[in-house]
Amino acid sequence: MDRIDAMRVFVAAVDEGSLAGAARKLKRAATAIRRALNALEEHVGVELLHRTTRTLKLSDAGQRYVLACRRVLVDLEEADMVAGGERSSPKGMLTISAPPILGEEVLRPILDEFLTVHPSVSVRMLMHDRFVNLVDEGVDIALRIGTLADSSNIATRIGGDVRRVVVASAEYLADKPALTDPADLSKHQIIAFGNFGLDSWSFPPMEGATIPRHVHFSPRYVMNTVRAAAASAVAGMGPTRLYSYHVAEFVRDGRLVIVLADAEPPALPVHLLTPQGRTTVPRVRAFIDFASPRLRSELGRIADEAGTLQSLSRKRVD
Repeated sequence: MDRIDAMRVFVAAVDEGSLAGAARKLKRAATAIRRALNALEEHVGVELLHRTTRTLKLSDAGQRYVLACRRVLVDLEEADMVAGGERSSPKGMLTISAPPILGEEVLRPILDEFLTVHPSVSVRMLMHDRFVNLVDEGVDIALRIGTLADSSNIATRIGGDVRRVVVASAEYLADKPALTDPADLSKHQIIAFGNFGLDSWSFPPMEGATIPRHVHFSPRYVMNTVRAAAASAVAGMGPTRLYSYHVAEFVRDGRLVIVLADAEPPALPVHLLTPQGRTTVPRVRAFIDFASPRLRSELGRIADEAGTLQSLSRKRVD
């Protein structure tokens, strides 16, 4: 058995979600795919995939093993490029992670343009609201919002700081208690989105104080997607907190207004993150160089629009 090749087959099957998909991707017969997976499972001594005629599901051992396989294959590819002196022509698979809405609306058009310029590059786009471990999950580049923890990853600041806003519909606010101070949230039915706090939101310290304010609440709704939280706020179910670009369309057309603007937390930075050593890979370097100025421009526009929307909301509330 060629163990490295069997690892490629295993990762392809996981990524494609089926043996047939792996066969198409690797341009091999389905029987060859099954033989490679069977040989790999026999070698490691455990079942890696629970297989049915229609679906694949990773076993517990398979979940751990696929992460190790991704690291091995990435390191092997980089070693091959170093040995062969391939340093100028971007090609191969580029794996990128991004938050869903930012990935769909901002990054995806830039990727379309990048792929047109570099026809030998392919992209695997992963859009998650959760934290992604770049090395373990085989990610070349992550678009990340927020203050970065210390790590060995290489960070490229792309500006366009992102604002966190509390929004509610004008109809909801019309017959509810005033919402002019973070403490007022205790009088309202909150729509909580997991990434922004399920039972509390933080706000800057009061004037003359140094300790941030944490407002605790029992949410009426708990949502795990941005679109659901925004839609319920538009429907008049209560206030929610999201990034400004999540709700820009609704604030522009008056379906939502921004409240508590004077207590808005500091804006969050946006970075492109790359595992150490990956910036020398031509397709990774090419994408960073290509995308960074375009992302700065688009995120700058979003930041400017957030200020405009805040002013518009103040006029509507007044």
